This record gives sequence, structure tokens and C-alpha cells, in this order.
Amino acid sequence: MRELISVPAASRDAVGLRVDAYLADALPEISRSAVQKLLSEGAVLCGDRPAKKNDRVREGDAFSVYFDPPTPCEAMPEDIPIDVVYEDGDVIVVNKPQGMVVHPAPGNESGTLVNALLYRFAGELSGINGVIRPGIVHRIDKNTCGLLMVAKNDRAHQCLAAQIAAHSFLREYEAVCIGTPREGSGRIEKPIGRSRTDRKKMAVVPEGRHAATNYETLASYRGYSHIRCRLETGRTHQIRVHMASLGHPILGDDVYGAAKPPAPFAFLSGQVLCARRLGFAHPADGRWVELCAPLPPDFQRVLDVLARDFPD
Repeated sequence: MRELISVPAASRDAVGLRVDAYLADALPEISRSAVQKLLSEGAVLCGDRPAKKNDRVREGDAFSVYFDPPTPCEAMPEDIPIDVVYEDGDVIVVNKPQGMVVHPAPGNESGTLVNALLYRFAGELSGINGVIRPGIVHRIDKNTCGLLMVAKNDRAHQCLAAQIAAHSFLREYEAVCIGTPREGSGRIEKPIGRSRTDRKKMAVVPEGRHAATNYETLASYRGYSHIRCRLETGRTHQIRVHMASLGHPILGDDVYGAAKPPAPFAFLSGQVLCARRLGFAHPADGRWVELCAPLPPDFQRVLDVLARDFPD
């Protein structure tokens, strides 16, 4: 028997969006391809009528999404140390190290955060995302470090996902970028989708999904800047793509920036980007919880080099 997710009435900002894109954004725990499959099966209702993927959203539209209940987790538990910075009966917050993949995928079937979570929290993870991503509310890139939210039960998972969709879930990053943005702070609102020339990369493209990033410069150096970014949306590689679109790629990013970091930073093994702060209304009682991770050693080492050798 299928379970029901009710999506609140659409706001004016959503008017004109395709239904599949709107629902994929409103329900980050369900992929766009899964939403499209549900639409084709008649499992999504707008009011009392079946919705189609290419329908356009109208203000006030409320959707009911009927989906298959989660299947038991089957990924293999592995005894991998993880840094749990917060835990209670509903949520876990992990400080993910650079280089760790969040969930199994072709080429990364083991050694992931999910494998570690299954070992340490056996039987305690939300099943909404199925056997590959149990409990995972949002993701961060392999070579990005920092705080990541995990849900212990489906109720908490749905509550947190709704906060992400409503842009009330705080996700704040720090990074070092090449150059200095012209404005000390600003908002980047550019749609992000698959690159037309390289399907392994993301890019700013007109047909992409809505994406918005707020940034501010914390410190300027000769040729570099220490910045803070706050996500409104959570698209794949969003900060990396948005900053590169301004001409300020993240230091150490070999996908959207230089193939190799400059000589003074040859020790880097990935982008200098840390998911440093998370804030959320707790799914049990609504109290605000805010957590901050320390900067990792390589990030701090970069700042030390900049302060010593690249004063503005």
C-alpha cells in the first residue's frame, strides 16, 4: 500500500513551473525521475485530479503524492569512524571529512558515509530514501567537508525535507575563492542544470533548476578571498558552479577551476569548501538548533598561507 505526502499550496513564486520540477524541488527526498514516474502512474493528484509532468503550477495548487513505502536498508554496514557532533532520538549531525562519498554509487560501493552510519546506527535510520541513502536528508560533495544531517525516522525526515523546501533550513558554507568578488556581499540567482558539453558537470543553463546562493566576503588577500555562502536551494555543486560563474572559482576545485592548485597550495586534495553551519527547527518540538564545525586543518593552513604570503 502506498503512503501519502501532502505538498502545501503553491506560492506565487512557483507559478508557471512544470509540475515535475516543482515537486522535485518541494520533495528533495524524491528524485525528479522518481517524481516523473509517479506522475506517469497517476500517483500525483492536484486537488482531486491526476497531475501530469508538463502541467504548469498555479498559485494555490496543492498536491498529494502517493509513493511506495521505503524498503528495508540493505547496504552493507562497515566499521568506519565518523565524527558525530549531535545526536538525539530523531536526528544525527555528522562532520563528514573531505574525500568521503555520502552514499554508495557505481564506483563507490563501499567506504561511504552510509556504510558507516549503518554500522553505528543499525535499525535507527529513516527509510524514505530506500536502501542506498537511508536517513540522508541532504548531500555534500565528496571533496567538500562539513556538517550533514541524517534522520532517524520518517517523521523527522519529512519535517526536515519540508524545511529545506521552504528555505528555512540553514546551510552555511565557508570557502576560499580565486580573486575577490566585485561586491562585498550579494545574491547569485542563476539556474543550474547539466552542462551541455560535459554531462558529468553542472553549469548555469537557462533550462536548469532555480538556484540561489547568498555570499559575503570575510577577508580579502592578494588574488584570493575567504568567503561565506548561504544556500537558499541545494543544487548539485551549487556553490562551486555559482562562484565559477562570477569568475571566482573555489580554490582547489579541479572541475570548475584550474586543473591543479597554485604552487603554494599544492598540498590540497580538493576544493577549499566547508559546510560549516547547520540550523533547523527540531522535528520533535520546533526548537531552533544551530551547530558549527571547526575549519579542517587544510582549510586553516590555506588561511595561514594567505595571511603570511598574500596580504591585501
